[in-house]
Amino acid sequence: MRARYVLPALAAAAALMLTGCVDNSTPATSGSDASTAPAIAKDEAAAALVPAEVADTGKLVIGTDPTYAPNEFKNEAGEPIGWGVEIASGIAAKLGLEPEFQVAKFDNIIPSVSGGKADMGSSSFTDTVEREQQVDFVNYYTAGIQWASQAGKDVDPNNACGLKVAVQATTYEDTDEVPAKSDACVAAGKPAIEKLKFDTQDAATNAVVLGQADALSADSPVTLYAISQTGDKLQLAGETFDVAPYGMVVAKGSELSKAIQAALQSMVDDGSYTAILDQWGVADGGIDEITINAAANG
Repeated sequence: MRARYVLPALAAAAALMLTGCVDNSTPATSGSDASTAPAIAKDEAAAALVPAEVADTGKLVIGTDPTYAPNEFKNEAGEPIGWGVEIASGIAAKLGLEPEFQVAKFDNIIPSVSGGKADMGSSSFTDTVEREQQVDFVNYYTAGIQWASQAGKDVDPNNACGLKVAVQATTYEDTDEVPAKSDACVAAGKPAIEKLKFDTQDAATNAVVLGQADALSADSPVTLYAISQTGDKLQLAGETFDVAPYGMVVAKGSELSKAIQAALQSMVDDGSYTAILDQWGVADGGIDEITINAAANG
């Protein structure tokens, strides 16, 4: 994934922006929850591909960081919801397994999967060649980077030299995108971009709302949702760029990746995949063919 953001309910946001903080406890939902998500039937062919050590447990342990509305976040009961959560639950259903979500910090999920503590990571991970050296990715969506600025303050992501840009730590924006832009500024003899790094995306977003940063950089679904839920506090800054695949994280070389690929393809084929994306208003990033390690394989 590139960035993360938790959104409050609109009424809560309006009040809290006056006090300078975002409340993560009551995020707004524009999609569905467990009670309205489409019913998904087991796919026997996909289930047959599940390694015995996973199948025998009867569950699919899924690492997620639910702080990234509308992809993965929490409802008022503290349960993970969002379209990414529903996709992950659908995979488990296709494989005849019960989903068990393991809430974790984003940067702990890949080590957890690699170490066998979780079977799969589902947290809007951007599939990159560097990450593929550690784990495999079953690709299920495409998203780009989208900047946002404080309302009334125009910012051009392609001409941001000398500006302050907020990002969440360890995301693609933090490690790759903003540093590359800053290096280009310096190479052109212009001031570097001052990257403001935060542990959570909501903190990065607050920095922009409060005028402490000129802009934030996040994944396109997240930025668009953030703008819609914070009233007139934020606006788009430039166009979406650097479109790349999201992937479910699986241990390197695990046969489970083929089972997950088959499960996702079955969801695409029977329409349940598109139904989930439509309910959350994120169908623009949907794909027709589920692949593995798209970053390296193109």
